[in-house]
Amino acid sequence: RSIANEGAELGPASNNPEYAQFEGTNSMAVPDFQSIMLPLLEYMSDGQIRSIAETVESLADEFQLTADERTELIPSNRQTKFYNRVSWAHIYLARAGLLERQRRGYYSITEPGRSVLASKPARIDIHFLRQFPSFVEFRDTKPEVNATEAATVEPTPTKTPEEVMDDAYQEIRDNLAQELLAQVMKCSPAFFERMVVELLVKMGYGGSRSEAARAVGQTGDGGIDGIIDEDRLGLDTIYIQAKRWDGNSSVGRPEIQRFVGALMGRRARKGIFITTASFSADARAYVNNIDFKVVLIDGKRLADLMIDYDIGLTNVLTYQLKRIDSDYFSEDG
Repeated sequence: RSIANEGAELGPASNNPEYAQFEGTNSMAVPDFQSIMLPLLEYMSDGQIRSIAETVESLADEFQLTADERTELIPSNRQTKFYNRVSWAHIYLARAGLLERQRRGYYSITEPGRSVLASKPARIDIHFLRQFPSFVEFRDTKPEVNATEAATVEPTPTKTPEEVMDDAYQEIRDNLAQELLAQVMKCSPAFFERMVVELLVKMGYGGSRSEAARAVGQTGDGGIDGIIDEDRLGLDTIYIQAKRWDGNSSVGRPEIQRFVGALMGRRARKGIFITTASFSADARAYVNNIDFKVVLIDGKRLADLMIDYDIGLTNVLTYQLKRIDSDYFSEDG
């Protein structure tokens, strides 16, 4: 019963404290996916076949969501939180037989769905849906192979299964980023400079690794640690400053001004300042108000880039979130 496969297609609140409409006093007022179920079924009550996208817009108006709430993303940044939750509400209602999936992303109400609305329920949630055998089978059937259990993520009262997976992934990633920075701090400054160039090469700068290696350790003066081509043809040059600093400190405006001065001395206009620490607000404001293109990469962003481009990492386990290929099952010609 891998609901993860279905969820990847996706693209009135109760006073019951167990199913609070909002995720905390500081969070945005995006309703949880169970609080969406009854308004969704009511919206579908006219019998029309409607797309999830159309339904999202109408329900967003009904819940009076602000522009920020409508565009708030789930942790993976693949989808808005409200769209994700409306999509999962569709899936759960369909599993209970109250909605019917007509084709990918399109649903309509069923006769059991009309009967439920006729009974005027105060709320529809997972507990309510357990009265329907098809939903109980969907929720309670356990996979026979333990290796597939990762795909059967249980939702919380406020979060969809996909959000639960995203949150767990983000927590693992955050911990990994901290470990990466701690490991980098144990390395020598020379190793750090070589690592920075390797990262830039994997990001598409400087051509091959051997060609980019010339950028390390050959200038070392005037606030410049290295030079790398912006592209494989060498149409432009980027100057690099790579500083392995204590994470408790921050790089201030004076250090950035010295780097910009070094760029001016070489008649260069593009630079990357990379550090394991952070940048002060004054330093960031300074680079936003100069004619030079200077990119600041702090420790957090550096760790994220290392994870994205597999610098110093090895792959342990890969999960794939899949969806139904509706075209495959089409028999139209």
